[in-house]
Amino acid sequence: MEIIRATKTSEQAGAYYVRIQAMARKHKIPLSVEFDEHDTPDTKYIVIIDDFLPVATCRMYAIDDDRLMLGRIVVLPEYRHQGLGTLVVKEAEKWAMELGFKTAVLESRDNKTRFYEGMGYVADYSKEIVGETFKCYRMEKTLQE
Repeated sequence: MEIIRATKTSEQAGAYYVRIQAMARKHKIPLSVEFDEHDTPDTKYIVIIDDFLPVATCRMYAIDDDRLMLGRIVVLPEYRHQGLGTLVVKEAEKWAMELGFKTAVLESRDNKTRFYEGMGYVADYSKEIVGETFKCYRMEKTLQE
């Protein structure tokens, strides 16, 4: 497995591929919902490649000078439960710290919050986020070296 900080269009296409295969296709999410205003040429993505196939991804964009949003954290179904979700989030956090961010923020599906809590994220269960596709909770983690 290779972890890539996707900076080229071809690498970003790998992130899109994983999202289309694992989310849009599986959950019947329209592309206009899966890909939003935060998917731009300047958006940062982590992609994990197995041989030549993109198998996991995470999207990153600044909320403000101190906080970075991690999102669209996806692993292809046949690659789940192999630690790739943890790898992609840890690489995103590392890159975020290198860029000077102090806090990582994400919006976790309600059935995935335990996964992120295990990585040190704290959920605000008082504010449920109900989107077009899933019920989510905002979670934050202070980034440390």
